[in-house]
Formats: sequence, structure tokens, C-alpha cells
Amino acid sequence: MTLQTNSRYKLIALDMDGTLLNRKGEISEQNRKWIQAALEADIKVILATSRSIRGVVEHARTLNLDLPVIVSNASEVWRTPDELLSRYEFNAEAKERILKVIKEYNGHIRFYIQYVGGQFNHDQWDPELAWEKQWLQVAIKSDDGELLDKIREEISSWGLLDICSSHYTNIECNPAGRSKGSGLLEVCNLFDIRMEEVIAVGDSLNDVSMIRAAGLGIAMGNAQEVVKQAADEITLSNEEDGVAAVIQRYFF
Repeated sequence: MTLQTNSRYKLIALDMDGTLLNRKGEISEQNRKWIQAALEADIKVILATSRSIRGVVEHARTLNLDLPVIVSNASEVWRTPDELLSRYEFNAEAKERILKVIKEYNGHIRFYIQYVGGQFNHDQWDPELAWEKQWLQVAIKSDDGELLDKIREEISSWGLLDICSSHYTNIECNPAGRSKGSGLLEVCNLFDIRMEEVIAVGDSLNDVSMIRAAGLGIAMGNAQEVVKQAADEITLSNEEDGVAAVIQRYFF
């Protein structure tokens, strides 16, 4: 039976890893059930992730989401999982400088370069071939916090990239101005939905931009402390069906 909603919220944006997905990378039955209830009540449910579109499509189809998805921290926004809406790439200067950082710290960092159609990893890549690709996102990883802070400071000084992270051991780089928050605004403009009518849910630093931009920003129970401080509310953890709890409380 379809549930009725009188909520003032019209859209919910969900991070994936650490939010929608449990530690096994699965969508729980409760999360699935309440997402379906939201869809049947004409609530728009969208995914917003640092994953590439290839890492999203299967989950979106499992949930019957024929709606926009924000991927690569909004370097791409897809109108549906099968139709690209917009794409934002690294310019030549940003690529050149990132390659110099990788060369300088080679052996002390791990990294991946997410490009249109694929990804290079630190242990399997070709700098010349990488240069020819359309870059969407770069992640640099290290267990050495001081080294990571040094690299973050250097990259930030260029003013060419938007920097965040999905874990305390990494930094994620996107074209300047691209974040989950900017991607969410793009989706809202598509549907003529005001940001005050949006709920955003996440657990990591790369979710803070959309949590702050949304009318209601919610941190997962397992979220990093800085994310909880940025949020309006805190829900249950991803192991306790926190997404289902949000949908039940604020839509029904």
C-alpha cells in the first residue's frame, strides 16, 4: 500500500559508502523498503557519491532509481543513470601540477585518477596515457597524516581545485567549484525544487557541502565528528538503517 506524505521536503540526497551502504557494501532491506515508499509517494531520491558512474549504476537500478545521480563528487551529474547532464574536467594546468605532485611523492602515497570511462591506480598507470584522458577526480592517499596535510596545503595554494575527503587517510580533488553541494543545486534547478525542500544525508567530509546547502542536513551516526557538527540532525549509523530512519521520520 502506498503511504501518503505531507512533508515539506521533496527530495532526499544520499551519500553511498558509509551512508546508504553497510560495511559489506550492501543496501539493507529496511533502506530498500523505505526508499521505495518515498518513490511511491513522489519523493525524489538521488545518490551523491565520489564513486564514478560505473560504481553507481547497479545500485541505482536495484532501487529502480530513474533519477539524477551526482558522481565523482559532482564532476559529473547524470540526468538518469543512463543520460549525462553535465561534466566538469580538470584543465591542463591542474593536470600538470597534480602529475608533478605524484612524481615528487611517488612511493610515499597511493592515488587514483578517475577519468571519463575509467580509472588509473598508483600501481597500474601510464603518465603519458593519463595526460590524454579527461580527468574528473584525483584521490591521494597516505597513512602519514603530516604528509597528507602538506600535500593538501600545496594543492590548495594553487586555487585550481576543490579539495575534500571521504576518509581521514585521503584527499579528493575536483575541478574548482565542484562539490556535492554544487551538484545538488544543479539537480534542484532541474526540478525547480528549492534547497529548503531538500534533505541531504552523509557521513564524510565530502558530504559537508551538501549537508550545509540542504534545507535539512543529516549526519549518520557513524559520521566523522566534523560532519556531525555541520549537520542539523544526526540519525542512526549505516549498520542500523539510518537512511530508513530518516525517510520514516521526515517524510511519513
